[in-house]
Amino acid sequence: MTVLTHRIPQKKLLCLLMVLFILGNGISVFAPNYAIMMGARLITALTHGTFFGVGAVIASTLVPPDKRAGAISIMMAGLTISNIIGVPLGTFIGQHMGWRASFGAISIMGMIALVGILIFIPSLKQDKPASILQQVTSLIKPKLLIYLLIGALGNAGLFTIFTYITPLLTEVSGFAEHSVTWILVLFGCGVTIGNMVGGKLADWKLMPSVLGIYFATCVILTLFTFTMYSPTAAVVTIFLWGAASFAVFPGLQLRVMSLAKAAPALASTSSHSAGNLGNAAGAFIGGWVITHLAITALPWVGAVLVGLALILGIACYISERKPSVKY
Repeated sequence: MTVLTHRIPQKKLLCLLMVLFILGNGISVFAPNYAIMMGARLITALTHGTFFGVGAVIASTLVPPDKRAGAISIMMAGLTISNIIGVPLGTFIGQHMGWRASFGAISIMGMIALVGILIFIPSLKQDKPASILQQVTSLIKPKLLIYLLIGALGNAGLFTIFTYITPLLTEVSGFAEHSVTWILVLFGCGVTIGNMVGGKLADWKLMPSVLGIYFATCVILTLFTFTMYSPTAAVVTIFLWGAASFAVFPGLQLRVMSLAKAAPALASTSSHSAGNLGNAAGAFIGGWVITHLAITALPWVGAVLVGLALILGIACYISERKPSVKY
């Protein structure tokens, strides 16, 4: 989507993507069967990576260079705060008015967001867009691909556990199923705080903060291997895990964008795409772990995946600090 729409001005592109988002959710409201529902979900999914990719570029251009990661974190805070509100709200609407009403509510929120884009997002002057060949060429640099892999591994570590957090909390920690929603809201609060703090840290020291956050995540997930047996300790660990897991995103996003100056929107979008691949890989790995090891093995397996991201990040950071190496 980013390659196909690279010549469309950024504000118009955000509007187009939001219209597709509204359309996909609107079709879901009236979908008569599963096939049409899945088609509608695919329409909606087409907008995700490009919307956040272009949004990150716009946010970073509205502030001074030393505030770019913070601006990206503020934009991403919209996603994290919406999860805090959306989990209980979506459940409430679905339980009382049916699942179609949930999609209807999302469509209405999309319309409000579209009005917000039209009113509040300025029409920015853009440089002449790079050709598709130039964009793709800037994207396939080895260093950039390694950073995309780092992001994918980090997300895989997150979703290896998060995909199966409900059975983990009910079967191991001993929570009632209705309590899990509120634990996830607390997780979302940690995510929001971590995202904002991570943006500030990245503006201060970009790569040291990214590596430090990955290290903290490894430690927290290792501790979760032991704390998941205690309800109180499990909740505290989950909050800290949410904060650490999302604190890394603004800095990593900014690093990827800086490595592809000819196509920052495509690089930013690719960062989200790599993250989504990590989400899918994490869900698969988590299922494999439950089948062949045990559900209690999920935290330390997640820690190993994040540890791999940390090792790759340290290797990149060391190579960048060598004066004899130029990129």
